[in-house]
Amino acid sequence: MASVTSGAYVCVRCRRRRPWEASLWRCPACGGPLELAERPPFRPDAVRPDEPTLWRYRAMIPLPQRPAPRGNGNAEPVSLGEGGTPVIDVRLPEGAFLAKLEFLMPTGSFKDRGTAALVSCLRAWGVERVHDDSSGNAAASLAAYCARAGITCTLYVPAYASPAKLGQIEAYGARLVRVSGPREAATKAAEEAARRGGSVYASHAYHPFILEGTKTLAYELWEQKAVPDALVLPTGHGTLLLGAYRGFLDLKTAGLIERLPRLVAAQAAACAPLRDAVERGLNDVPPEWAGRPSGATVAEGLRIPRPPRAPEILRALRETGGAAVAVDDDEIVRAREALARRGILVEPTSAVAVAGWRKLLAQGILGATERVVIPLTGSGLKALPLSPPSAPAG
Repeated sequence: MASVTSGAYVCVRCRRRRPWEASLWRCPACGGPLELAERPPFRPDAVRPDEPTLWRYRAMIPLPQRPAPRGNGNAEPVSLGEGGTPVIDVRLPEGAFLAKLEFLMPTGSFKDRGTAALVSCLRAWGVERVHDDSSGNAAASLAAYCARAGITCTLYVPAYASPAKLGQIEAYGARLVRVSGPREAATKAAEEAARRGGSVYASHAYHPFILEGTKTLAYELWEQKAVPDALVLPTGHGTLLLGAYRGFLDLKTAGLIERLPRLVAAQAAACAPLRDAVERGLNDVPPEWAGRPSGATVAEGLRIPRPPRAPEILRALRETGGAAVAVDDDEIVRAREALARRGILVEPTSAVAVAGWRKLLAQGILGATERVVIPLTGSGLKALPLSPPSAPAG
C-alpha cells in the first residue's frame, strides 16, 4: 500500500516545502502550483493483476492514511470503476492512429482519473465540503465522486457550458452555480469562495493529487503494449499531458521504456496560449494572455488563456521533443464528424487532438509511419448536436 500518514508538497516555482494540508491548493508564498515532494517509483511487481481499475497501481498512488476515529488508518480509494480504458485502431484517409477511449470513464471523461485520486485524499483527510470551477467535465466528475464519498460539493460553472453537462452535475446532487461571462469568471468565483472559507477548493487545475491519478494513463499504455512514438492530447489546463509525462518518466526511470514519447499539445485556435509560447520559444505563456478573455470556440473545455502549470507543460514539450498545434472550429467539427462516421462519438474538445494530428501530418511534423496515440477524452453524448454553437467570448 502507498498510504502514508503525512507527506510534503513543494512549490514548482519557489521550491518551498509545505506539509500536506487539505485546504492547501497552491503555494501560500508565491501562488505557484504544488507537487508532491516525494513520489513512489513505478514497480511492475506491485501492479495488482486482479484489479481492473486504475487502482491496480495503488502502490504508486500515495494517499494519506485515514486517522481514527474516522477509520482504521488505511485510506480506501473512492472508486466508480475508473481506468482500464481500451485502445483501438482508427483509420482515416490521412493515416492511422491508436485511440485510447477515455470517454468510457464513469462520468464520460478522462477527468475521473485525477478526481478519483483527489477525492480519495479528501475523504481520508475528513473533508466534508468542497468546491471547484470547471467548464463541465471536471465539475461533473467531482460531483459524482463526492456523491460516492459523501462529501458536499458546489461547482462554479460558466453559464454557456453544455446543457447536458449542467444536467449531469445536478443529477449527482451537487450545488450548481452558473457564472456569466468568460471561463475565467468561474475561476474567480471559486477562488473567492476559497478565501471566504468553510469549503476546500478541490481545484482540478492546481491540486497535485490530480496528477497522481492522470499519470496512470501512461502506466496503462505500457501494460497495453501501446507506448507510442507520439502522444497527441487536447490541452487546456494540461493535467492529462502532465500526468502522462510523469507516468512515462516513471516507466523510463524503472528501465521499462527506452525513451519518452513526444508529447503534443493540441489547442483551439481561439485560445492557444501554449502554441504561441512554443512558437516564440518562451518558458511561459505570452504576457498578453494575462487577463485576456478566452475566445469563442466549440471546444469549450480548452478555453484556458493562462494555464497555472504552463511552465511545466512547456518544459515537458521541450524535454520530449514535442510540439504544440492550434486548429480552428471548422477543423475541429470535421474531425469530430470523421470519428462519428467510424462509430466514435466524442465532444468537440476531444476532436481537437485528431484535428491537430491531421495538421501535423500535413506539415510533416508527425511522420506517417510513427505510432501515435490520441486519448479521446470526452463523450459526445455530452455535446449534441454534432455542430454546437460557439460559446460567447464574454
